[in-house]
Amino acid sequence: MTALRTTLTVNGRPYDLDVEPRRTLADALREDCGLTGTHLGCEHGVCGACTVLVDGQAVRSCLLFAVQCTDAEIRTVEGLADGAEHPLQTAFSAEHALQCGFCTPGFLMLAVGALEKDPGVVRDAERLRELLTSNLCRCTGYEAIRRAVVAAAGDRPAGED
Repeated sequence: MTALRTTLTVNGRPYDLDVEPRRTLADALREDCGLTGTHLGCEHGVCGACTVLVDGQAVRSCLLFAVQCTDAEIRTVEGLADGAEHPLQTAFSAEHALQCGFCTPGFLMLAVGALEKDPGVVRDAERLRELLTSNLCRCTGYEAIRRAVVAAAGDRPAGED
């Protein structure tokens, strides 16, 4: 198959790539851009480990082709903080919302996208529960993750219940 020339803008940096039309965004991020924070789990769009932001929208990068994201702004977990921790990363640590860490980048990007779009999502328990259960975590359960998102939104300090 013939490779296509494309430019992906990831975390504000352009990456000029030659990719096959069928190459997923997740594979391009990991293998062509060297950004391995985006994890591949199920590769069917179910687990959410590969969640990134494309033009501010949380998407499963295993379900998109890289060429579909030409001219889009892509944000990965590596782009959350510039030299310091993002408030969500701090809250995840304080709330013990990670153990093995495999799902963490996907949860962070899902939560960042939601909080940037609507910080009030944390005040609606049902909406927040629905949002967070769209990604899978097999280690910590969802309560610590929920507390971390609420803390990062500023509704309460991290580490307090």
